[in-house]
Order: sequence, then C-alpha cells, then structure tokens
Amino acid sequence: MAEYREILDSAEERMEEAVMYLEDSLARIRAGKANVKLLDGIRVDNYGAMVPINNCAAVTTPDARTIAIKPWDKSMFKVIEKAIINSDLGIMPENNGEIIRIGIPPLTEERRKQLNKQCGKEGEQAKVSVRNSRRDGNEQLKKAVKDGLSEDFQKDGEGELQKMHDKYIKKIDELLAAKEKEIMTV
Repeated sequence: MAEYREILDSAEERMEEAVMYLEDSLARIRAGKANVKLLDGIRVDNYGAMVPINNCAAVTTPDARTIAIKPWDKSMFKVIEKAIINSDLGIMPENNGEIIRIGIPPLTEERRKQLNKQCGKEGEQAKVSVRNSRRDGNEQLKKAVKDGLSEDFQKDGEGELQKMHDKYIKKIDELLAAKEKEIMTV
C-alpha cells in the first residue's frame, strides 16, 4: 500500500514540476511589458563568479515600458551592459552613468505570432513531460502488481493518474491561454 502511494505521489510531483517549469519559461518571454524576470536568464561576471544581474544591482520597473538597473558597484556598469547586449533579449540598454535603462519596445504583429509559437512549443514540452509522468506511473503500477500489489489497486492507481494528468494538462492550457492573451493585447 505504501508503494502504491509513493508511485502516485512521485508522478504528481513530476507533473507539478513540469507546470512550474512552464510558468518560469513563460515569465521569461517578453510580452511588450517591462518585467524584471526578463533578466533572470542573464548572468554577469561579478568578481569571478557568474551571478544573475539582480545579485549585483537593484532591478526595478519604474513604468510599464522600462526596466531600470542600478549596479551597487560602479565597475559593474560595463559588465552588465555587455551581458544584456550579448543576451537573446534583443534590446539595447541605455547607460547614463547612474542607471542602466532598458526600454521595452511595443511588439509588432509578426513578433507577437512568433512569441505565441514559442509559448506553444514550451507548453507542448510541458504536456509531454506530464504524459511521460503518467506513463511511468502506470508502468510502476504494473511492476508493483507483479510484486504483490492487487490488480484493484492498479486500476484505481491508473484512474488517479489519469485524473492527475487531466488536471495538469488543464493547468498548462490555462497558462498558455493567459500568456497568449497577454502577448496579443496591444
């Protein structure tokens, strides 16, 4: 019985991780609004260690179209600027000696469609991960039957796995719909 619960809990945990990874991935996709999470993937060399920008500077959004970065150490201006330029963000930073500003331009219709496709690919990866978790759980249940678990528990477990699968697929679809709405809003 304990093994039965462990199989289901493990599968649910992997499904939850897939959804959390998708949320993180979608947060990094630029939707025409300033968001400090856009900089999360960018690392800078801070005294020999590669760290996120927010570990060596104050990162804020003073308005909906601007990200302001105020490094704590003046020597970090060039390093942060270079990291932003070399990133896949595709935006040129402005430096006035006090603050580095990143202006988020409005998205073109073509770029919005590209971003939607990118979101769709991320969502599909998450769905595949959820399906794989269900499949692995079902296989573990079949092995457990050979080791003495009753077939009734196996059938119940498969039903629970399917319910979990449906719940997490629905969550993924909701996340994708919300992000698509955000991207397509002008």
